[in-house]
Amino acid sequence: MSEVRLTVEPRTEFGKGAARRTRRAGKIPAVLYGHGSDPKHLSLPAVEFARAIRENGRNAVLTLDVAGSASELALTKTITAHPVKNHVEHVDLLLVKRGEKVTVNVPIVINGDAAPGTLVTQDLNELQLEAEALHIPEQIELSIDGAEAGTMIHASEVSLPRGVTLQTGEEALVVNVTEAPSESDMESDIDTEGAGVVEEASEDETAGEQA
Repeated sequence: MSEVRLTVEPRTEFGKGAARRTRRAGKIPAVLYGHGSDPKHLSLPAVEFARAIRENGRNAVLTLDVAGSASELALTKTITAHPVKNHVEHVDLLLVKRGEKVTVNVPIVINGDAAPGTLVTQDLNELQLEAEALHIPEQIELSIDGAEAGTMIHASEVSLPRGVTLQTGEEALVVNVTEAPSESDMESDIDTEGAGVVEEASEDETAGEQA
């Protein structure tokens, strides 16, 4: 994963009113913390930050050029978005150092097609991994090409890049390939559900007559 450089500004005003003014100015309120240092309140350029996340994923490592101080490396830890308008309201950043290992959640991307007549269920959408801060994989690709019914892929069986270690439980089920239901199975399920509705209605009618 490549580094992304952002020019940021220190924040000296706090509270909801100050945050709104920051966002109106095209910036995002953020806090940088970690390594036992005092939290730093910053303003991130909204457009550039959104582009960095879009192009590099939520685990993007940012080189922050802070006015009046040395550049610092940061990992995007938490992004808070507005529940309706969907714009970014606040960002938590974790201070990291070159060579330091961090624990992050990385998305799983399924490739290929399982054998005909099968149904694929993806039980996990991401894996928790430990990786060097500047070498976090953007995604983990998992091939199911030709997988037969009965195939179960657990976290320990997923191939990881060199230097990356699994933190998710090894027995966690990632993908389950089963036999796809036949038309007769589906019709049988519909008939069974219908019979249940009729039976329930019948009981209600009986209760009404008794009343």
